[in-house]
Amino acid sequence: MLFLNKEKGVIVNEIRVRIAPSPTGYLHVGTAHTALYNWFFARKNGGKFILRIEDTDIERSTKDMVDIIIESLKWLGIDWDEGPYFQSERYDQYREAANILEKKGYLYRCYCNKEEIEERRDKLISEGKAWKYDRHCLNLTEEQKERYEREGRLFALRFKVPEGITIFSDGLHNEIKRDNSEIEDFVVVRGNGHPTYNFAVVIDDSSMHISHIMRGEDHISNTPKQILIYNALDLDVPKFIHLPLILGEDRSKLSKRKGTVAVTDYRDMGYLPNAFVNFLALLGWSPAGEKEILSREELIDHFSIEALSKRSAIFDKKKLLWINAEYIKHMDAEELYKYVKPLWKKANFDLSLFDHNTLMRVIDLIKERARLLTDFVDSGYYFFREFDNYDEKGVNKHFLNDYSVNYLTLLSGEIEKLDKYSPDVIENLYRKIVEERNISAGKLIHPTRLALTGKTVGPSLFHLMEFVGKNRTLDRIKKAIDFINREND
Repeated sequence: MLFLNKEKGVIVNEIRVRIAPSPTGYLHVGTAHTALYNWFFARKNGGKFILRIEDTDIERSTKDMVDIIIESLKWLGIDWDEGPYFQSERYDQYREAANILEKKGYLYRCYCNKEEIEERRDKLISEGKAWKYDRHCLNLTEEQKERYEREGRLFALRFKVPEGITIFSDGLHNEIKRDNSEIEDFVVVRGNGHPTYNFAVVIDDSSMHISHIMRGEDHISNTPKQILIYNALDLDVPKFIHLPLILGEDRSKLSKRKGTVAVTDYRDMGYLPNAFVNFLALLGWSPAGEKEILSREELIDHFSIEALSKRSAIFDKKKLLWINAEYIKHMDAEELYKYVKPLWKKANFDLSLFDHNTLMRVIDLIKERARLLTDFVDSGYYFFREFDNYDEKGVNKHFLNDYSVNYLTLLSGEIEKLDKYSPDVIENLYRKIVEERNISAGKLIHPTRLALTGKTVGPSLFHLMEFVGKNRTLDRIKKAIDFINREND
């Protein structure tokens, strides 16, 4: 049997896991979470991680989504040992398996159309009875089949569910039982010849020798159907581990309607891949100890199925932001520059204003307060270009008062006298003015920061002034004084 052929290079008892996203949308955070756990498990145990694209939904699957899924996995640093395999290229195997099952009597042809099924279902429900497919086509005569086919009816192939109980052991939920009487005769091949999910996934996982299937717990209801197919084809059943779903902060299922769920969106918002991986890893898993910032190598080394939680984890955006900030804070400037440089170029910053070493110092200055990579643009533009807008609340608090113009004018005059323009010299100048005028430091520092950056918060003011430079500092202070005078007129 073709679909049972042993793949080249497959080792007996080798751990083989997979991730199988559908290219009908972006890579969902939940799918990325599952992919990570499979990847950790394979890497820790010397196994293989396989990428399969489940693209049998021809109408909704697109090449663009395939590209974005692969791009997302690469951004996360998840590499694969085999694939990507595409279900759309494996129809011969599905047809072969279906022929075997039909010959063995496990499948029967169903000519019922959607309207007929809905009519019978609605009638039964109106009588207060539960519905499952009523086996209308199970015992059709050859004459009835021929008549349906003369009418041009397409037929689906349904699996005849046997009597009994289906039992499987789950790596997280222990033993799970399902009475077969609760399972309807499910479709394995649609009228258009395309396999259904529950059928294709069994053939794929068997032919790819998948040893462990780690996926979301929303697939628990599918598992008994899949086991019935495994048994009917005399195939080894893999081990199942069903992971709790990730919930939004309102404790509902994470969905596009209630928040951001695409991995690429988090990349574009300014999250570092290692920080995002670290955060996802901790959703439903608690490594030993209290340490929360873990390298990729540590995550792999500590990972174990036994330590996974049975409870759904909450996607805590504040914690994600904190983890990202910690990664930024502790990253070397040169390493950060690889992420920051494209953002600066996209923002049309003139990087030629500074030499490379100075750019690294700018990064070191900004990163102490940065939480996202995009903060290097938002908190960095005033190093590279002029601006026209000031923070409105800052203007009301630090500009529109009876002292800012006088203090900024005084400061400007003192800065002009400086021969050396370094952080320690600038700081001493501020101390001198504050002490001589007997004023609070804030009355001088806050208006200066607003004048130089347009913002009320940012990196160390004295280092900032050094990078902006003496002449640009004076120009911006003058511009701020003119602005205040216009506002006060």
